[in-house]
Amino acid sequence: MDKKRLVLASNNKGKIREFKALFPDYDVVAYGDLGINIEPDETGKTFFENAYIKAKTISDLTGEAVIADDSGICVDYLNGAPGIYSARYSGEGDKKNNEKLLSVLADVPDDKRTANFTCALCLCKPDGTVIGTEGKTFGKIMYEVAGENGFGYDVLFYSTEINKCFGLATPEEKNAVSHRYRAIIKMKEFLK
Repeated sequence: MDKKRLVLASNNKGKIREFKALFPDYDVVAYGDLGINIEPDETGKTFFENAYIKAKTISDLTGEAVIADDSGICVDYLNGAPGIYSARYSGEGDKKNNEKLLSVLADVPDDKRTANFTCALCLCKPDGTVIGTEGKTFGKIMYEVAGENGFGYDVLFYSTEINKCFGLATPEEKNAVSHRYRAIIKMKEFLK
C-alpha cells in the first residue's frame, strides 16, 4: 500500500529527519524537494502563528496538506527568550546562537537555568481545515556544549526527563520525550 504524502514546510535537515522518524506511516517530503524555493516570513507573535504562516503558504502553493512546526527554546530566567526567535537569536546560525545563549547566561546559577523546548504544529489542508497542536519538554541550560547529536540548542539542553543532554542522547531517547514528539502524537490523533 502506498503511503500518503505529507508535505513538510521546512527544509531544515534535522527537522526532516525527525518528522520522517516520527511519521513512519507517511511519505514525508520537504517542500524544497517539490521545487519551491521561497521562505515564508515568520511574522507571527507565537509559535503557532509562525507554524500556521508556513503551513498555509506552502499548502496554497502546492494544493496539498502541509504540516509546519515552529519551535524554540524558552529560558525561564530570560522570560521565555529566545522563544520564537530561537533560530535567529544571533543571526548567524546554530553555533553562534548557542554561544550567545551561553554568554547571556554566563553568571546565572544552576537553579535559575530552567528552560523548555516548545513546539507548535499546524496542519493546513486545501479544503481550509486547520489543525494545531503543541508539545513541551523540560530541562535546563548547561554551562557548555555537550555532544554532537540533534541540532539547534540540543547540545545545551539537559533534559530532566531523561537525565541527559539532548546532544548526547540517541535519536530514540530524544524522540521519546521531545517537544516535537509530543506535538506530533497529538497531531496523529487528528489524522486518524
